[in-house]
Amino acid sequence: MKRIYPLFILAALCAAAFAQQPAPAQEGSSTPALSDGVAHYNPPAKPDKAAAYYHYALAHMYEEQMAVYGRSDLANKAIEEYRAAIDADPSSEYLTAALAELYAKTGRIRDAVLEAQDILKKDPKNLEAHKLLGRIYLRSMGDTQNGEGSQNILKLAIEQYEQIVALEPDNSDDHLLLGRLYRLQDDFHKAEAEFKTAVKLDPSSEEAITALAFLYNEEGDNTRATQLLTSIPDAGKSAKLYSALGYVYEQQKDYKKAIESYRHAISLDRDNLDAIRGLAQNLLNDGQTEAALEQYKIIADSNPEDAQTYLHMADIYRKQGDYDQALEDLNKAGSIVSDTVQVPYETALIYHLQGRYDDAIQLLKDLLQKSEKSEKSDNTYTQDEKNHRADILEFLAIVYRDNGNDQLAIDTFHQMLSLGDDSAERGYSGLIDTYREQKDWQQATALAKEATQKLPNDRSLKMVYAAQLADMGQPDTALNQVKALLKGNANPDDRDVYLTLAQMYIRLKRWPEAEQALDQADKLSVKPEDKQAVEYLRATTYEREKKYDQAEAAFRKILTQDPNNAGTLNYLGYMMADHGMQLDEALGFVKKAVQLEPANGAYLDSLGWAYFKLGKYDLAEENLVKATRHAMGNDPTVQEHLGDLYQKTGRLKQAVTHWEHAMQEWNRTVAPEVDTEDVAKLQKKLESAKVRLAKEQVQK
Repeated sequence: MKRIYPLFILAALCAAAFAQQPAPAQEGSSTPALSDGVAHYNPPAKPDKAAAYYHYALAHMYEEQMAVYGRSDLANKAIEEYRAAIDADPSSEYLTAALAELYAKTGRIRDAVLEAQDILKKDPKNLEAHKLLGRIYLRSMGDTQNGEGSQNILKLAIEQYEQIVALEPDNSDDHLLLGRLYRLQDDFHKAEAEFKTAVKLDPSSEEAITALAFLYNEEGDNTRATQLLTSIPDAGKSAKLYSALGYVYEQQKDYKKAIESYRHAISLDRDNLDAIRGLAQNLLNDGQTEAALEQYKIIADSNPEDAQTYLHMADIYRKQGDYDQALEDLNKAGSIVSDTVQVPYETALIYHLQGRYDDAIQLLKDLLQKSEKSEKSDNTYTQDEKNHRADILEFLAIVYRDNGNDQLAIDTFHQMLSLGDDSAERGYSGLIDTYREQKDWQQATALAKEATQKLPNDRSLKMVYAAQLADMGQPDTALNQVKALLKGNANPDDRDVYLTLAQMYIRLKRWPEAEQALDQADKLSVKPEDKQAVEYLRATTYEREKKYDQAEAAFRKILTQDPNNAGTLNYLGYMMADHGMQLDEALGFVKKAVQLEPANGAYLDSLGWAYFKLGKYDLAEENLVKATRHAMGNDPTVQEHLGDLYQKTGRLKQAVTHWEHAMQEWNRTVAPEVDTEDVAKLQKKLESAKVRLAKEQVQK
């Protein structure tokens, strides 16, 4: 199994270990050997101390020059001089240790280990030799990231630091290092014991306190993590401790307290960019987008070479509909890290929103090609590589679909199935959605059934299949299948189940049950965006119940928290326009939605309908026609709107054509998606228009 050591742990390990460097031996000294518990000084036979010191000085000089110029020949000269120094004074463990350190620095790990082990053969309880060997293994851990080899090195490092804490039991840093090594080994119990010892030995050690708090947090004991950090008086908390507390609160999804903690950290250390990043992320988590953007701007001003900051800013600008600024920040990020995958992927997201489908498709195809394995590598992918390809394939398929090429979308979704697990689930979901949009209900149902058979443990696919069965006339069977997935006892996994139940009840027009399911989903929602998703479904439920005042209130509640929620802006604006409510404000809502997603066919239809209601027929026609070009050509509502527009502007024959198209599409639609009253009204309009056209034909 691939083993990746967390970088922050490795960094902490190496920083702590290499702070513990031994001091050079003094001329004329020798190392004590322990025998029967008594120290005896046994100097080597005829050591030439002067020659040893001379060669050591030369070796040290070459080593320093090597660090400056990076030349391998200087490293070789340093090694030769260290060997000469050891020949002059074979008993000097310091010289042996220095040579071992140089071997480690230059990547000659085996030679480094042999030198360190040679010291321990002579003196098994030599503390500095154990520390040296421990540091060598720590260095090797940073270089060896994968497979069984990394686990063996971790085990060797642990063995050395177990010896170290036995020889030096009162050193807090040693216990801290050993605890971190146990953490890498996933031995939480031993890690906790070492961290506690480190804290006991040095109660002021921020490293030990934060390490223990993070361990509690990882174990899911959020209460102890918080108690440990908050137990320190505010006057004694440093910026580092406040940042640690912010991180713990963030992991607990208590974003407001996280924000408060990071603000304290920044007040103590205004140049702490990590704390500013933490503040920005939690402001985002809490839905405070503008405030988060201001923090990212501070980081960008302080560190213009921070590519991730530009990516965060671009993401915010994209969500705000400021695509030019988003693309500018993406270009800045790309100029800093030229080989990143995220920049072209995020750029494709913007092109997709802008309706620049061909440009988006080209970027995504290029990314797929770069990630493709050749036949020489047996076309095998790691799990991370599979997930990466699945993300690109899924996005590419969606762009194909929005560009009106359903077959290419289907072919692309099919490629995801061979990647297995979550990727296959997403591939099946995409295929089912595509067939639904084509109104191929039988194929969608058959594929949903196949998906549950191929991936029997996937709950989301079971819910998709159940929803299909409900649409195909088996609602009670479907609802029972979904209810059986509930775990109970306020399990967070039940949130998605309740949301699925709510949507099924909405489509079945079982309003009380829908509202009850939404109440349960709301109780299990933590993040602001999760709460908003529930509130959105609640608002759509009210709208379909024709409780327009309650629907409007619910939609407006979302917009107070998220003014750039495009789906809410569109739904509220369309509902208001359709019922003649505050038409100018309705138009403003829909125009903002289109600004945020200018290529969204549903939003363009809403905009055209709002203009129609205001009597601005040219603008209405322009936007309704645009909607048909953005994957909405077969939408019955759009076709009916065009028919109404043409009737209003005296083009009855064209109106009939579009109304007939609308009726054909409604006839191909499953019952839960059809409002029978609205279809009856459409049928009446169509029949009246045909009668009128027939009379006009007779009169001619």
